[in-house]
Amino acid sequence: MADTDSPTSEFDLHLEMDSLPGKSSLGLEGLPLFSSRPTGRKISSAEITTESGIVGHGSENCGSQCIILRSIFRSIKIALFSNKLNLLVPFGPSAILVDKITKNHGWVFFLSLVGIIPLAERLGWATEQLAFFTGPTVGGLLNATFGNATEMIISMLALRNGMIRVVQQSLLGSILSNLLLVLGCALFGGGLALRREQVFNKPSAAMNSGLLLMAVMGLLFPAVLHYTRTELHFGKSELALSRFSSCIMLVAYVAYIFFQLTSQKNLYMPINEEERPNGGISVDEEVPDISKWESIVWLFTLTCFISVLSQYLVNAIEGASVAMNIPVAFISVILLPIVGNAAEHAGAVMFAVKDKLDISLGVAIGSSTQISMFVIPFTVVVGWIMGLPMDLNFKLFETATLIMTVLVVAFMLQEGTSNYFKGLMLLLCYLIVAASFFVHIDEDSSRKGGSSLRVVQNKRNKNYKKHLLKSVGKLRPQI
Repeated sequence: MADTDSPTSEFDLHLEMDSLPGKSSLGLEGLPLFSSRPTGRKISSAEITTESGIVGHGSENCGSQCIILRSIFRSIKIALFSNKLNLLVPFGPSAILVDKITKNHGWVFFLSLVGIIPLAERLGWATEQLAFFTGPTVGGLLNATFGNATEMIISMLALRNGMIRVVQQSLLGSILSNLLLVLGCALFGGGLALRREQVFNKPSAAMNSGLLLMAVMGLLFPAVLHYTRTELHFGKSELALSRFSSCIMLVAYVAYIFFQLTSQKNLYMPINEEERPNGGISVDEEVPDISKWESIVWLFTLTCFISVLSQYLVNAIEGASVAMNIPVAFISVILLPIVGNAAEHAGAVMFAVKDKLDISLGVAIGSSTQISMFVIPFTVVVGWIMGLPMDLNFKLFETATLIMTVLVVAFMLQEGTSNYFKGLMLLLCYLIVAASFFVHIDEDSSRKGGSSLRVVQNKRNKNYKKHLLKSVGKLRPQI
């Protein structure tokens, strides 16, 4: 073996000496036709430089193109084939196909609803990849922002179609889902996995709870003004108050973002990492799967796909309500937010199991804060621009549900500790909310005169009348 390796070593040394900057010629004497270099050995930079010079400029272009193609295929493989949830992706094209062929709104709604789930999860994954390059504070804001991208897209499409009640109820459902379902699963999963109480950043949770109470105040006063009939200008004061309060809430949210970026550098960083010295390195420190620009490209691509699929989802809501005999309120408040919060749900539970509860709270409560203080006021302003009467009057039933939810979560987080029992209580509260909206019928759920609601009510009334007639028929012989 030594005799075989020695010519190669001499040749490598000769090439490395000849590739020095001061050398004008390459000195190719004794260059064999085929290199005897073993394929398993690492190639040095000098060898690459020399061989690229031998091959020529055309081979350099071919090599760079191959590297670009390899990186693209690798990025696609990681994004689309690294998660089992991506097996649900074909449901999205199937929804479009069913809509074009059959116009069956029930199936279109179901297929598009399932098809959005993996896209929303991948959108959260791309956001996490981008967060590796931005730091914990900006990363937490990115997670909260793009985690709500699905709800934002659905709301804008519904608002464009004039479905104001669907917009209000879907955004309300996103807040309820984040505060009760997502946070409840995170606390429950973290408590069961670690078998002990978890500690989180109490001041950060208190600040988010205060913002949620401010949002409740903004939603409460227009509803109270409406139901007490104390408007100065009937039909106009409520809308004017909603628009003014929305502008104030947007200013408050911008100030909150500025405060986070300037004063709270470790807001989304776990307590055990904050106390670690600057030179400390985490043993389980994660690395990004893709580059920064790949993350940006995937964010843009997935947002476009979700926008297309959300259009079919919104158009099929009323038809699905009739086909499945389910109120539009239940679809808007419960079903749509579960799909939109798929990314937050998975991420919050994962971080809680890893004893990073502060990040879970930043995702769940931070997302609710962003919806209540930014997305809802933003839709009011957009409706104002479009000439639509989008306001903050979410009706009495919805407003009362939001008030009780915020109060329950605020009391749960006031101690600064969590366990699986607190998570279980939040999940049980969410079941009560879901059951309440299943039996609740809203008269103003759509722009088209509530036709779907009347169909659902007529079906229920017919069933009730049939049952009543049967009971009367059984009683007549006895009389």
